[in-house]
Amino acid sequence: MGGLVMSKSSPRRFGGRSTGTVTVIEAKVHRSSARNAKMAFILTAVIVGLLSAVVAASYWHPIVSLFVGALIGVPTGAAVWLLVRIWPVIRLLWWWSLETALAVLLLTAWVQLANHTPTLVTLLVVALVVGVPAAIRPVRRQVIAWTWCLVVRHRLRVCFAQFIIANQSGSLPLILWARPTPVGERVWVYLRPGLSAKDLEGRLDKIAVTCHASTVLIERASENNAAYLRFDIKRREVLTAHVGSPLVDVIDPTAPVSASPLTVPTALDLPDVAAPTITLPTQGKPAKTPATTANGSKPAASSSSVPDDDTSDWI
Repeated sequence: MGGLVMSKSSPRRFGGRSTGTVTVIEAKVHRSSARNAKMAFILTAVIVGLLSAVVAASYWHPIVSLFVGALIGVPTGAAVWLLVRIWPVIRLLWWWSLETALAVLLLTAWVQLANHTPTLVTLLVVALVVGVPAAIRPVRRQVIAWTWCLVVRHRLRVCFAQFIIANQSGSLPLILWARPTPVGERVWVYLRPGLSAKDLEGRLDKIAVTCHASTVLIERASENNAAYLRFDIKRREVLTAHVGSPLVDVIDPTAPVSASPLTVPTALDLPDVAAPTITLPTQGKPAKTPATTANGSKPAASSSSVPDDDTSDWI
């Protein structure tokens, strides 16, 4: 493996190629950070030096102002070079910032508790802190849900590093935040140049496998910025759960049951009803009225009749 590596056998060995090493920074990222740091140093030193020299020229001689500009520009450029050079390490620390902060908090609480309380009290407090969330189901589910949010951030990063093409400098998308949902987790991701949502839609099945989920959906989180995406990771189906009905509490179990079941009225089934026959009246003869209607009742008498109805008016 190329890039910045750390040897397992020799702590003093840092960099180069050797057997039995662990990659800390990929070779592509290492070369890109070195190139960007050099350019940042040159631009910062020149720009800051010239601006400082222009300001100093109003107080001292121009030659002295150039020396003052160089004294200000070179250290500023060196500080920017250092920041850009160690940016991959800062980004790695950012990836594990939540876990690191949580570990520091728990370790500090344990040390303070152990130093200021007896051993029995310390063990009792630890048992309560661990046992109460484990015994209470809602609390336990919330702890598990937030734990999956921490895990899925790293699993998505594995997807970006393994089988999703990044930009030329090897910069991975920025995973911003994750929160639990009723079906899984929702993660907000900011894409870097060289990657789009279309590149991810064809790999949703692989992302679901890596995140140990059922399905993964991707949609834009902002209408104005195509790089801001939202990942919905689905682990379970909540629509198939059994939901208690409030109508059960309304029914009185002591009420007597009638011998005959209740007849539930239904709507009229129109296909089973015979359509009435309508006959157009002929010229000079009154129209014949059917003896009965479709439901068996006699039709109502017509209030008026037209004996001489011309059929040409109907055509």
